[in-house]
Amino acid sequence: MKPKLAPFVPGRKRATTSAMIASIAAEGQPTRPAPFGHALVEVAKSRPDIVGMTADLSKYTDLHIFAKAYPDRFYQMGMAEQIMFGAASGLAAEGFTPFCTTYAVFASRRAYDFIHQTIAEEDRNVKIVCALPGLTSGYGPSHQATEDLAIFRAMPNLTIVDPCDALEIEQATAAIAAHQGPTYMRLLRGNVPLVLDEYGYRFRLGKAQTIREGGDILVISSGLLTMRALEAAKELEKDKIGVAVLHCPTIKPLDVETIRAEAGKGGRLVVVAENHTEIGGLGEALARDFLLNGIHPARFRHIALPDEFLLAGALPTLHDRYGISTQAIVRSLKGWL
Repeated sequence: MKPKLAPFVPGRKRATTSAMIASIAAEGQPTRPAPFGHALVEVAKSRPDIVGMTADLSKYTDLHIFAKAYPDRFYQMGMAEQIMFGAASGLAAEGFTPFCTTYAVFASRRAYDFIHQTIAEEDRNVKIVCALPGLTSGYGPSHQATEDLAIFRAMPNLTIVDPCDALEIEQATAAIAAHQGPTYMRLLRGNVPLVLDEYGYRFRLGKAQTIREGGDILVISSGLLTMRALEAAKELEKDKIGVAVLHCPTIKPLDVETIRAEAGKGGRLVVVAENHTEIGGLGEALARDFLLNGIHPARFRHIALPDEFLLAGALPTLHDRYGISTQAIVRSLKGWL
């Protein structure tokens, strides 16, 4: 059953055009500026092999922080994503560790074959870090990478990471730098919300972790949707509904042992929540795994973006419309219970 589109609310403050590219942070929510850029600078202090590369988007992927700190290790490749990834593969073959940034749509759709042939097949140690994953831009299908996980999950040798907040981006940047092998990381950029510090969280590559416990609903989530799930859990707590949140930041390889153990606990509604199309992402991966391995949740539901080209508009409006705002998730969970 699909959640209904959010109704128009009379009197709601009208979003401005700038909301199409606004921070995903709620008003008054703590944030950190450019967590990826600052974290990469810290890692690079002791790693002379690390270089930064971008396809004309350093300012919009926070790589300009690295460029300012290490101008001799920064490469502006222009609007030529295929060439950037080919060059990154060559640098990796010579012992460097390139961190390549662009928008997720350009890496997954425009440069797929170059990543496939020159990086993944050759198992080159290139880190692909991409802004605007899923529905984090209001500029319509040309900029909305709603299918990037489906595209990249099918690529052998590629590790995939979907961090939740500023803290996890900082920790994941160091972790993927230490990891040997090609990696794709979704990036929240700019003033990124700070959420997981409240829970004493520590990122571990390849591991899913329970952020909070709850006896009525288990939400298995990644990226932005973990933040939304935690916010929804606090709202539902007021109605004495217990929501557990199992954060799954590594999409490939999946920590299936931890996920199966949590999903196999009887009686709870199990919901997978992701900032991605309902086709080919975390939800389908887990549904397949549960079916093949005899895991039978009492009920299973999926919060994801629809299988369609999404509208352009202000992000808060789009998140409501497509069911991934906090209040939309609260409505869905209550309805399913």
